[in-house]
Amino acid sequence: MLGDISDAANIYIITGYTDMRKSIDGLCAIVMAQLREEPDGHSIYLFCGKRCDRIKVLLREPDGYVLLYKRYKYCIYNHHFTTL
Repeated sequence: MLGDISDAANIYIITGYTDMRKSIDGLCAIVMAQLREEPDGHSIYLFCGKRCDRIKVLLREPDGYVLLYKRYKYCIYNHHFTTL
């Protein structure tokens, strides 16, 4: 099923502010730079931008990558937790 995260064994929160204009290739490059590993099929990666009401989720499926984008009505996280 497209975007099924129920098989994810690991959840990585990528710290710092992410440019939310980045697409799959840009987010994969961030994962490889920060974690020094390629995104795998057993993990999901969460990215937060400067606006606290939006997140992106990157996951890998056997046939490619899926990028999920969620915009909430209200702020869902505190910026103090997203700094390096």
